Amino acid sequence: MDARLNIFENATAAKMIKHVTSAGKVVTTSTLPEATQQLVALRISQINGCAFCTDMHTKDATLAGQTPTRLHLVAVWREATVFTEAERAALELAEQGTRIADAAGGVSDEVWANAVKHYDEDQLVALVCLIAFMNTVNRLNVIIQQPAGDYQPGQFAAQAS
Repeated sequence: MDARLNIFENATAAKMIKHVTSAGKVVTTSTLPEATQQLVALRISQINGCAFCTDMHTKDATLAGQTPTRLHLVAVWREATVFTEAERAALELAEQGTRIADAAGGVSDEVWANAVKHYDEDQLVALVCLIAFMNTVNRLNVIIQQPAGDYQPGQFAAQAS
């Protein structure tokens, strides 16, 4: 399977991706726990049906020490016992922030208040930015049907600098 467009060789796409990934680096260098970042990125990619990002974030999370059990259960986190209360709050915020069109009011006050209990302001900013970032790159990959399976951890490190 080939992508509809080769965004890795197109000059316009390369410029856009460089800026987007550079902006995403703000999140990776924040104080938002890395495990939370990985779980949120994976869950948003699952919701959006982004095969490429699901592949990437599963492999990156594995390399960073996430257990197979946690990765397998992220799609059903509400029923799983392997996530902290803070991770659950982040996953709920990520789901509501991703499914904005499905909810008349967007992110509920209750979900926001729960996130505020677990994260400071800088971490909340990073979490909101991560949710927006993941939805952006997921949509790009889904639209062009970027295939999954060949991602190698760290392959985009140079683009984010």
